[in-house]
Order: sequence, then C-alpha cells, then structure tokens
Amino acid sequence: MAGAPTHAETAVEARSGLDPWTRADLPVPPSPRGTGWLKAVGPGVIVLGLSIGSGEFLLGPAVFVRHGLALLWVAGVAVYFQTIFNTELMRYTLATGEPVFTGFMRTRPSSTFWAWVYSVLYFLQVGWPGWAGAAAGAIFFLFARQLPAAADGSTIYLIGVGTFLACAAILTFGNRIERTLELLNWVMVTAILSSFLILAVLFVPAGTWASAAVGLAGFDLASARFDFFPADADLFLLAAVAAYAGAGGVTNIVLANWARDRGYGMSERAGYIPCAVGGQKVHLAHNGFIFEDSPEARQRWRGWWRIVRADQWGVFFAGALAGMILPAMLYVTFIPRGSDIQGLGIAAALAQAVSGAGGALLGGVIAFLAAWVLFKTQLDQLEGMVRAITDMLWTGSSRLRGWRGGDVRVVYYGVLACVVLWGTIALRLAQPFFLIQVGANMAGLVLVIGAIHLLYLNTQLLPSHVRPPMWRRVMLVAMAIFYGFFVVRSFATLVGA
Repeated sequence: MAGAPTHAETAVEARSGLDPWTRADLPVPPSPRGTGWLKAVGPGVIVLGLSIGSGEFLLGPAVFVRHGLALLWVAGVAVYFQTIFNTELMRYTLATGEPVFTGFMRTRPSSTFWAWVYSVLYFLQVGWPGWAGAAAGAIFFLFARQLPAAADGSTIYLIGVGTFLACAAILTFGNRIERTLELLNWVMVTAILSSFLILAVLFVPAGTWASAAVGLAGFDLASARFDFFPADADLFLLAAVAAYAGAGGVTNIVLANWARDRGYGMSERAGYIPCAVGGQKVHLAHNGFIFEDSPEARQRWRGWWRIVRADQWGVFFAGALAGMILPAMLYVTFIPRGSDIQGLGIAAALAQAVSGAGGALLGGVIAFLAAWVLFKTQLDQLEGMVRAITDMLWTGSSRLRGWRGGDVRVVYYGVLACVVLWGTIALRLAQPFFLIQVGANMAGLVLVIGAIHLLYLNTQLLPSHVRPPMWRRVMLVAMAIFYGFFVVRSFATLVGA
C-alpha cells in the first residue's frame, strides 16, 4: 500500500536516527576444552588488568591501611555487581554485534544526544592520565631508591609524560589492537597475581589471612565486631574504591567494544579496528545484526553464553577478588594501620616498606611490579577511551565513514592524537592519586546511569528470545541503588568539606 511505513521507520532500534539492524544467522560458537578455554576468553582479562591497576593497587590499599580489612566487603559486593553488569553488556553485543555505546545511541531522544553524554562522561572519568603519573612514582623509586617528595614534582611529571607517550606508541603496532591488549594483559595478570600470591604466602601472617576472609563480610577481627562504615572513613575515597574495585564505569562499558573486536556472537560479522603499523584496512560495520529465534539459534546462543560466563566469572570475577585481597594483605602487613599513604609516592609505598623488612632487592621487585601494573592500566584506559569515542563517531557520522576511503584507522588515530595532547597538559593539573580519585567517583555515577540504561536497552530493544531473566533485571536495579548510595554520600562529603 502506498505510503506504508518501512521497516527502517518502524524498527524500535532505529527510532533515534540510526540504521536498523540487518537480519543474519548467529555464527557457530567455539567449543573449547581444557587449555582451549584460554583462547576462547579474552575481553575479561583486559578489564581484569584494568581493575588490578586502579582499585586493587592504589585506592584499595589506601583505604585498607587506614581503616582495616573489614572494608573488603565493599570490594566483594562491587565486583559481584560489576560482573553481572559486564555479562549484560556482552549480552547486547552477542545479540547484535554492536558495542553497547552504539546501543545507548539507539535510544531516545537521539543518537547524537547520547553520543555527547557518554563522550563527556568518558572524558570526565578517564581523561586524566593519573596512572601514568602514579607509575612515574614507582619508576622514580626504582632509580632513586627513595619516595618522591614535593620537590621532585617536575621529575615525576616528565617521567609520567614519557610513560603516557609510550602507551600511545604501543597502540600503533600489531594487527588487531584488541588482541595486542589481550596478550599483554595475560602476561601482566599472570605475573602480578602469582607474584603477590607468593609474597603473601611468604610474609603475611595467618591472622591477616583470617582478617581478609571475614572482612569480605564486613567483620573486623581487631574489634571483634561488624564495622561496615568506620566513623572516620573518608567517604570520597571509599566511594572511589567501590567504583574501581572491579573495572569501573565507562571502563566496564567499553568491554563490549573489545568483545565486538574479539568476534563474540554476531560480532563475527561486524569487523574490528586494526593497528596502524602491521594491520590492514578492515571493513567495520557501523550498524549491527540480529538473528531470528529458532531451536538452532537458541542452541548456538547457549554456546556463546558459556564463553561469556567463563570470561566474566572465571577470569574477571575471580581475578578481581584475588587482585584486591592479595595486595591489601601485603600492605596491611608491612605498613602500620592508620597510615596515610596518599601522594606522589603511593605506588612505591609498599616497595619502601618491603625494602626495610625483606631487603632492597625485594623492594625493587615490588616497585617494578607497581610500575608495570600502572603502565598497563594507563595503556588500557587510553585505548578504551579512544576506541569508545571512535566507535561513537563511526556509528553516528556517515561523513566520517566516507573519509579517506572508509578507513577507521584514520579516525582512531586522529582521536588518539587529541587525547595524548590533552594528557600531557592534564598531568600538570594535580597529583596523580587525586586525579584517579576524581575519575573513580565519576565512575560511580556512570555505573548508576549505565545500569538503568542497560536495563532499558536489554529489555526494550532486544528481541524477547535474548532478553535477560528477571533476577538479572533486579540485580541491575540493586547495582544502581548500591552505587547511587556512594555517589550521594561522596557528593555530600565534598559539599560539606
């Protein structure tokens, strides 16, 4: 009939102005066995590497040294909620082959509105290269064998800039950027967790292990009572720990971008972002796909969901808990309770304490691990920010997609250049630890917004055969309430200061 609306005009996913999904079959999932699982998982180890370098190695120790291990309950609850959140992010990407940022752009009022909202949130959270600055403190300790003081600020800045530029340089080499990050994070996570486990077995007394175990339930062995919120707790810092106990905010959301490039589910049909040196031009689809419901499709979906569960619960959840608990026990073993370890030397505080008890060589090993962890975290944060902004630009602008023959690398590396220029300026603005705290508190706000937005996306845009069950919907609401509590308390603390 003349004048009848087309599918593009009526499709719920196209109402914000983006093109509708293309119908296609869901690809066959891998069937890993034994060590084959190491090849099947991947995005989870990238966000795990990020979590170890932010909450686990900087913010968490600052809290636990000051208030004790009873506050480990915050980390346990946070990692659980973020794992649920991560699996729901990957649900959308499995079903459509799109990053979730693109999914958010498919909701009203418009794709442009949400692209601006999440770009600004991304910048406010991780546009401050605090990890490069924190790594600079550990690098300084390695060579000077002392913690940096205020007079060393200019030296720390120059080391931080060099570290930041090295991160940008790494992103130009290889074939698939996601694969480069995945391999580097496997090396880092394996080395860091095994090293901390060995150190904990050698130096941490049995009482501290017990304190950590009951601390996950909020119980303080020292006072023999539950102590969920110490009276003198720094709520701004505690809110930062809650956000960065896992990955945190936009860092969680960009997981879906890495899952897309990894080829999970419908992403196999979407393409990926290649490296500038060593990569080749790849067609990157600007809109996603969707599959029809059928017995065969449901079986394939269950196969893909097995991969997601292994990636998130087996790698991210287990690793993030271990990555929080092991450094916490080492810090409280070597540094007296109540100490304030914030400042330029926070990344080397443990190394200095261990040097006094275990010798300079062991202290140097700790400092090297700290520098490596924070360098890798900065690398992943930088790549995640550039990737997310690139994907939003690529999805939202046909003019950009046609620029330079449709090569997404031109957009990606243009964004990277702008971010690097800003980063060299931002490192001058404040101490690295404060910059990370600011970003972490922004991450809490992002998790509140993102949990509700993702709930809407997965229950309203996705077809019924791939929507989440009710218990998962309830968990997303509970997550928003949990982080909303910390956002409100943190804001109240700042206003009252």
